[in-house]
Amino acid sequence: MSYRTYQKRTAALAFAAALAGSAVLMAAPAAQAAVVNVNYHCKTPIGDKSAVSPIDIKSVKSGSGYKLTMSWQKGVSSSPVELGKGAMKPSAVIKLGGAGSGTVAVSGPANAAAIPANTPIKISDLSGTYTPKKSGKVTFTAGVLTIKALGTTTTCSPTNSPKPSLTLDVTAASGGSGSSTSGTQSGSDSGQLPQTGPEDSAIALGTLGGTVLLAGAAGVLWLTRRHQAARR
Repeated sequence: MSYRTYQKRTAALAFAAALAGSAVLMAAPAAQAAVVNVNYHCKTPIGDKSAVSPIDIKSVKSGSGYKLTMSWQKGVSSSPVELGKGAMKPSAVIKLGGAGSGTVAVSGPANAAAIPANTPIKISDLSGTYTPKKSGKVTFTAGVLTIKALGTTTTCSPTNSPKPSLTLDVTAASGGSGSSTSGTQSGSDSGQLPQTGPEDSAIALGTLGGTVLLAGAAGVLWLTRRHQAARR
């Protein structure tokens, strides 16, 4: 085998190994996020109302848990009177499935501006923390929304059995197999949370792919120098 042929074959093998590793990662993304239309039926002090709102759930790793942010793209209820600044306080639960069970409570700040009468109430982003007790794939689905305003309580329940807005591969800190979930309430952050989803997986994949290619190139260089030394 000539020196040039040996060099080309070594480089081709390193490149093929990098592509194979990338294909494996692409087949198993760490998270899948989707905006899901949720049909809410709301029981208000003045009667029942219905509304459909697209729901988005994002996550970001935070210590041994995951910080969740639940977002509404449309209002789901309204008030017959104006709600002054700070008069409305929302909260909700996120239903867990797959390797998880139970719910995670999420909450957010009161309305920052007055809401006119008979106007759809825009819910602020709600956040909470999910701490898994069991590793595996967990689904996160919109649950009951609660709106407290002017001494009254409105509850809005999904009626269309919505699909999960987020599927996430989680790792339990203890690695145990006991109770799978634990949720705590927290106020929403002022900054935007990084989305855990396909884009993040692509970035991580690109980084790893570059590392594998660099390692392959280093191997080619080492083998080439060793081959040259042997020829001498």
